[in-house]
Amino acid sequence: MQTTVQEIYIQVVRNLSLAEQLRLATLILNDLVKQQSTAIDESDTWTEEDERDLVSFSLQSAASNFSEIDEAEQ
Repeated sequence: MQTTVQEIYIQVVRNLSLAEQLRLATLILNDLVKQQSTAIDESDTWTEEDERDLVSFSLQSAASNFSEIDEAEQ
């Protein structure tokens, strides 16, 4: 028979002192942070080259759009 999280909380955690509950919460959260930091997929992060390419494209696009506006106004 499997014990549910709710049952563990009622039977164990609720009986701990406030200080022990906080210590348990800290242990759980610290463990989650450790697991999360190893699970980050760095391949989705932008390199400086990616950022430069984006800025370059944005500037070229803006310059093109502004020159089309100027031509339309003349």
